[in-house]
Amino acid sequence: MIEHGGNLAKLAELAGCEPGEILDFSVNLNPLGPPPGVFEPCFRSFDRLGEYPEPYAESLVAMLAERWRLPAARIVAGNGSNLLLNLLPPLTGAKRALIVTPGYLGYAEACRNGGLPVVEFRLREEEDFILDPARLGDAVEPGDLVILGNPDNPTGYALPRAELEPFVAAHPGALFLIDEAFIEFYGEAESLAGVMLPNLVVSRSFTKIYAVPGLRMGAMSGPEELMARLRARQGEWVLSAPAVETAKFLLALPGGFPEETRRETERLRGELAAGLDGLPGFKTYPSCANYLLFRAPCADLPERLLAEHRIALRSCAAYPGLGPEFCRVAVRPAEERERLLAALRGKGPYLPKKRKTPALMLQGTCSNAGKSVLAAAFCRILLEDGFSVAPFKAQNMALNSYVTPDGGEIGRAQAVQAEACRLDPDVRMNPILLKPDSDLGSQVVLNGRAIGNFKVREYFQRKPELWGEVAKAYDSLASEHDVIVLEGAGSPGEINLKSGDLVNMRMARHAGARVLLAGDIDRGGVYASFVGTYATLEPWERALLSGFLVNKFRGDPTLLADAHAYVERMTGRPVRGVIDYQRDLGLPEEDSVSFSFVRPAEKEAKTLDIVLIRLGYIANFTDFTPFEIEPDVTLRKVSSPADFGAPDAVILPGSKSVAADLARLRESGLAAKVAEAAESGVAVAGICGGLQLLGERLLDPDGIESAEREVRCLGLLPLETVMRRRKTLRRTRGFRPDGTEISGYEIHHGETVPTGPGLGIMRDTEGRMIGFERGGLFASYLHGIFDDDRFRRLWLDGLRRKKGWAPKGGVTASYGVEEALNRLAAHVRSRVDIDGLYRELGVR
Repeated sequence: MIEHGGNLAKLAELAGCEPGEILDFSVNLNPLGPPPGVFEPCFRSFDRLGEYPEPYAESLVAMLAERWRLPAARIVAGNGSNLLLNLLPPLTGAKRALIVTPGYLGYAEACRNGGLPVVEFRLREEEDFILDPARLGDAVEPGDLVILGNPDNPTGYALPRAELEPFVAAHPGALFLIDEAFIEFYGEAESLAGVMLPNLVVSRSFTKIYAVPGLRMGAMSGPEELMARLRARQGEWVLSAPAVETAKFLLALPGGFPEETRRETERLRGELAAGLDGLPGFKTYPSCANYLLFRAPCADLPERLLAEHRIALRSCAAYPGLGPEFCRVAVRPAEERERLLAALRGKGPYLPKKRKTPALMLQGTCSNAGKSVLAAAFCRILLEDGFSVAPFKAQNMALNSYVTPDGGEIGRAQAVQAEACRLDPDVRMNPILLKPDSDLGSQVVLNGRAIGNFKVREYFQRKPELWGEVAKAYDSLASEHDVIVLEGAGSPGEINLKSGDLVNMRMARHAGARVLLAGDIDRGGVYASFVGTYATLEPWERALLSGFLVNKFRGDPTLLADAHAYVERMTGRPVRGVIDYQRDLGLPEEDSVSFSFVRPAEKEAKTLDIVLIRLGYIANFTDFTPFEIEPDVTLRKVSSPADFGAPDAVILPGSKSVAADLARLRESGLAAKVAEAAESGVAVAGICGGLQLLGERLLDPDGIESAEREVRCLGLLPLETVMRRRKTLRRTRGFRPDGTEISGYEIHHGETVPTGPGLGIMRDTEGRMIGFERGGLFASYLHGIFDDDRFRRLWLDGLRRKKGWAPKGGVTASYGVEEALNRLAAHVRSRVDIDGLYRELGVR
């Protein structure tokens, strides 16, 4: 391990060269260098070296008091923030020091030298070393001195002021020392220096942002009594005249220099992170500062780079919680960065041989912005252009699921995207599926198998271990294809969910994906949502963003030019395409926000009126989308008795919580309407959960779906269902009692048996019971049974005969997504610069 403390002479000695030959990425200074004229006040002060400097640097403290809007008695200036740090611990009266690690190594040394026992609070690599305030809060005890860097060093991650300030206030029994040595690179508005809390001390350095470390200038703000003790301990003559005059000059500079530095550092940091993450085996971690922490695929990278290329990195082997494979690299100008990346791409036993699989990610400004459909479009476009492509969504929350050929369960949207790639659906395409079973909880399906029902808090606690499964699934899938098209969830701007994110920007970062952010212009406010979402992104997240897609537009896209120019001015990212509203597309959507997403048929004068009962926890609603393309069917979604009417048929769809939905049906009066219709001879069909609703009893002894152990159902068929722990997941072919072939897929915990005679039984090819019939009542466990064009027409013709209408026979409408995918891909291709996108992905 190289130990040099940023000393160029020592580095040159180790490398066997002159100091000027070293390209130093180990020291964290402003990549733009010091501001113009910074040394002039220093030189002018040389004329006064025969005089004593100001006691306590009073004029500098006065300027800081004005800037931070604090009483001067709350501020102490000193010969660098590190000296003040070493003086403070014994003055605090703390019982122990609780130090967030990995962090600046000087924290623990200062506390031990001050007589305080040290306890570490370790950040977790599986959480990307991001501080979880709730977990830290559990470790804080009254009497603690809690020390953390914000931004942290060496990780670079920072908590926003809106999160950190209330956290400190919520623990009044502890004293917090927040080290803001690099805060200007995150944003001065995020500083706590001007916050007057009785348990808060903030340390600031002037040398990092202004790139003048040799002048040693720092300050602390905090409670007056503690600052008075600190001032007394350090003595009267705390800064030299050159340091005071230079600090005053820097503080008087217009705000443009720090802000320009912040923006430029953000850009350079994003490009550096992208370059490092593009090297196989390298992984960078989120940073808001002028440096990055990364993990290399070897333990001796700093030594090799110094010896072979005269490039210096900071080894992080000495940092608690890290090891020799971790390094810190400073953000430097583009030409220096390229020299580093070129060295890393060169030959050497420490460099892997293959880069990451190119990846494109579709995220949205909100749910239902069209992410899943656009992902399917890009899947088909890539396929058409000769690439082996696969879809991926780390975590999907939907009741609309699909069974893979090997019996696993994934989101229906990923099944459609797999079809766009002409692949069989694979559980790796959607490793986590959440199926809500209450307002506060969901069944969790991991790698295709249900692992239990979890409340939100329980699920969040398991996210670190789930992230490993997500990464493993992605890496395995990506290793088999040329390109991966990823889909996000919700919005990356949901700041309340960022700490536990494993589906949006964190996933994009792991994949090295370029991100397109889609917005639904049909809802309104799409450009505000673009700019607003961008504003919530961390700098490392912005670096992943390629641009924006306007979705569901009605009109002439050339009229949007001014808005697009505005977005690019505000974000630096272009609008890369405008996608038309695709009313007649013919693809199933991801969730049940909107049922109608198919090519509407030309309806005949006489149509069958079919009512679909809209359940609260409806599952696999796309089972009934095929009816919408039939010329003689009107499908109505009904949620109240007032809308029930006099239908020709009633359908009870699948449900993720049969007991809860049954209670709602009874409360609303729809249960009585369905029973009344069945008794009058109206055809009633129940699929999966709908089958269970038609029976007499539902038993759930293990609380699989709800706390109700026994529920009396509608009683229209003599059936009893028992919920079993083991879930049935399979593609199924079978036969009706009359020998008609049926097919679909099963997703259910229930095991249903007859309790009385008179039932026709549907069986699969192995003889298992998969459905029941009696008169006009039709109950089946098969999702997708109506996707079959011939079977669907057979069932509809039965309804026609009951009305005295002639059957149509044969196939009257074809339900398939192939044509829809081709039309969608052609339209998106016409509206997006695909060649430019390919160049950005590195596939052309």
